[in-house]
Amino acid sequence: MKLLTFAIPCYNSEQYMEKCIHSLLPGGEDVEILIVDDGSKDRTAEIADEYEKKYPGIVRAIHQENGGHGEAVNAGIRNATGLYFKVVDSDDWVDPGAYTQVLSKLKELSGGQRTLDMFIANYVYEKTGTRHKKVMRYSALPKDTLFTWNDTGHFRKGQYILMHSVIYRTKLLRECGLELPKHTFYVDNIYVYKPLPNVRTMYYMDVDFYRYYIGREDQSVNERVMISRIDQQIRVNKIMIDEFDLWRISNRRLRRYMFNYLEIITVISTIMLIRSGTQENLERKRELWRYIKEKDIRLFHHLRAGIMGNAMNLPGKGGRKISVAAYKLSQKVVGFN
Repeated sequence: MKLLTFAIPCYNSEQYMEKCIHSLLPGGEDVEILIVDDGSKDRTAEIADEYEKKYPGIVRAIHQENGGHGEAVNAGIRNATGLYFKVVDSDDWVDPGAYTQVLSKLKELSGGQRTLDMFIANYVYEKTGTRHKKVMRYSALPKDTLFTWNDTGHFRKGQYILMHSVIYRTKLLRECGLELPKHTFYVDNIYVYKPLPNVRTMYYMDVDFYRYYIGREDQSVNERVMISRIDQQIRVNKIMIDEFDLWRISNRRLRRYMFNYLEIITVISTIMLIRSGTQENLERKRELWRYIKEKDIRLFHHLRAGIMGNAMNLPGKGGRKISVAAYKLSQKVVGFN
């Protein structure tokens, strides 16, 4: 069994995928790199096959009909042989020094008496045109020790565990029944959110491991692109609302974290609908909040009672100013281009 499986979802990624692949190759025989060609129309499939041929036993090319980012991740999970699993998007990469430390620690923890469910490290916003790179760290988490939800502190607003920062135990992803929807963007939020109640043990290493590139005009976190795909953001939001009765989550700290995570996703949906400026999307905003109310009246009041919920639903000029403040918070989470 490999120690760590990387899945690289690729769609027309010929221009940047090799930088991503090369950053992962130093893992050697400890890792497997699954390049998932999601029905690309450029040289992505050819490049994937070349790397599989050049690095047998380490790189595998998986070819499938186009199913979107989520289906590419699903393919990675289905085909993974590693004890642990991580998604690295094809325009991102990992830091070489941090990579060595992460692999060493995973190897050490894999031989321990307690099973590790989730490994967390920092990620860096590699945003085009910025001199100082923003690093997402996790002050709420104990460092360099195996811990549980009971050991976590208070997560600040904007401080969320995202796909970029997390490595899951592969078997846990399968056991929790994770299946991401096809042809839908922003499913990385479901990927992180759904397994959380199955996570018993965690480890946080304060190293800047994942480099999250932001700068392409066609990137999914480009604000203009997000607004054009708002129906998919809303779909993900509703799937997360439907997934759990959060009031039944027994661990108080886990429950609070999941409430906060659902809150920021709802804020992002709402602020994108507001910023689109169309009457149609303002009605979609009202419909989203009606959906929450009809699904779970307690959840509705909980979200509305929070500062973010209030900010998203205040009328007039003052309300819009507060909405802008909420937007700036959501920028920190998503890293809008």
